Amino acid sequence: MRRGLIARSTAELPDAVFAARLDRVRAAMQAEGLDALLVYTNNTRPAGVSWLAGFVPYWSEAVLVVPRAGEPYLVAALSFRVKTWIERVSRLADVLHHPRVGLKAAQQIASTRADAVLGIVDLDGLPAGIADDLREGGPRLTLRDASALFATLRAVADPAEIALATKAAGIAHQALAAMHGENLNAMIGSVEREARSLGAEEIYLAAAPDLDRDTRFKRIEGEAPLGKRFALRATVAYKGAWVRLIRSLGEDAIMPEAATRFSQAVALLPDARGFADFRSFLIEGCRIAQPLEALMGSRVGAPTPPPSGALVAVQAALAINGETLLLGAPALIGQRGEAASLLVDPLFN
Repeated sequence: MRRGLIARSTAELPDAVFAARLDRVRAAMQAEGLDALLVYTNNTRPAGVSWLAGFVPYWSEAVLVVPRAGEPYLVAALSFRVKTWIERVSRLADVLHHPRVGLKAAQQIASTRADAVLGIVDLDGLPAGIADDLREGGPRLTLRDASALFATLRAVADPAEIALATKAAGIAHQALAAMHGENLNAMIGSVEREARSLGAEEIYLAAAPDLDRDTRFKRIEGEAPLGKRFALRATVAYKGAWVRLIRSLGEDAIMPEAATRFSQAVALLPDARGFADFRSFLIEGCRIAQPLEALMGSRVGAPTPPPSGALVAVQAALAINGETLLLGAPALIGQRGEAASLLVDPLFN
C-alpha cells in the first residue's frame, strides 16, 4: 500500500498530454483492428494506467478500458466511496465499481459490441481470475495480446514524462544529500522524511551496509553495522514517474573518478560496452506496467536494449584502487546517435 500523497497537477500533467498519448494509442488500435484496449493495474503494476489516465492505486486493483471510439473509463475493485478521489486525481470519462473488475469490464464492452476485439496489455501477466471473468462477461469477445503494441507506444518518453522523472530525481538527490544520523536506521529515516516533505508519492530505501563484504542491496530490518564503505539506494515515485539513485559513502577521494567513469559508460547506452570494466551493471526501464523492469545488465540473460528516447535507471558496481563503489542514477537514452545523459549528477556535494 502506498503511503505518500497522490494528487494530480494539471500544470505538470495537462489534459493535452493524455490526449496526445491516447491519440497514438487509438491510431495503433485502428491499425491492429482492436475495438478496445484493456490495461490492468494494482499497486505493484501502476505504470500502464498512470501513463494513459494518471490513476495510481494506493491498494486493490482495477482495469482501464480504452475504447477505440470513446474516452477511457476505469473499472475499480475499490468501493464507491473513493469515486470522487479517483476522478479528482485522474483523467477519466467514468469510474465503475465492482468486486470482479474483469467481469464488469467485459460486460460493459460487450454492451456496445458483443463480438468486439479486445487487446489485453500484458495478457500473460493478467491474473487468471480476471481473464476468466472477461470470458464470462463477454463470451463472444475476442481477446488478443496487445503487449508488443503497447510497449512500442510506451517506450519513448514524452516531454512531460521526462520532466516528472527529472523532478523525482531531484527529490531523490536532495533526500540522499540530507542523510544524517548515528546509525543506518537513523540515516534511512532522515532520507525518507526529506523525500516525503519534498512531495514523493513513494520512496523505497535499500542499503548495502558493508561494501567490503557484500555489494547487494537489501531492506534493513533491525540493526545493521556499517563497514568503512556503504551505500544507500533510493527508489522514488513522483506523479507516476519512478527513478533510482544510489549514494556510496566512505571513500570520498575516489568518488569524482567513479562518477566520471559512470557518466562516460552511461553516455554510450544502449551500447553496454562502456560497462565492460565494471564489476556489474543493470539497466531498468518501464515497458508496460512495472515501473522498473530489468532490461539489460551483467546478469540479465535475454537483454532488451532500450530505444532512443527512453528513460532508464542505471546502477553499477566498479572498483577503483581496490575499493568497490556502487553508483546509480536515472538517464535518458539519446536520439539519433546522441549520447545518453544523466538526469541528475551522481556526486553529492
